[in-house]
Amino acid sequence: MVCPIARSLERVGEWWSILILRDALHGLTRFDQFQKSLGIAPNMLARRLNALVDAGLLERRCYSEHPPRDEYVLTARGRDFRPVLVALLAWGNRHFAPEGASVLLVDAKTGAAVDPILVDRASGRPIKEPDFAFAAGPAAIEGVRRRYATTTPPGLRNGKGRAPKERAR
Repeated sequence: MVCPIARSLERVGEWWSILILRDALHGLTRFDQFQKSLGIAPNMLARRLNALVDAGLLERRCYSEHPPRDEYVLTARGRDFRPVLVALLAWGNRHFAPEGASVLLVDAKTGAAVDPILVDRASGRPIKEPDFAFAAGPAAIEGVRRRYATTTPPGLRNGKGRAPKERAR
């Protein structure tokens, strides 16, 4: 599968996985912590944790040899999922919380609620239509190029353009 959205959903698209990542981003690391927080069946939790480890979002570390016990620690890839959760939180509060927000994103120093937006790293401009559009990237297959033919800048249409640089870790 060449679509980056489909590839991402392949790794985190199951809702338990997203909630496990949410809890991991809040500092939970142990099986019993995740189980208590989520109320998830142990076999389902074990499957989801294994899938997140296999996808490189969590790392399994032994914290006890007798009895054998592991903890699950976020990797850089897992920590990079935070903006996705922030966007889901804001979207959910905006569209699916008629009773009001049950969780807010706040400024850690002032406690003031914030309204997150997605911005371009280079320009700092909010990413909104019509100023920004999806375009076929350099590795796009022909079907993807056709799908985005009207929005792909001319320099990328032949597949020789450059994608934004990956940020250093």
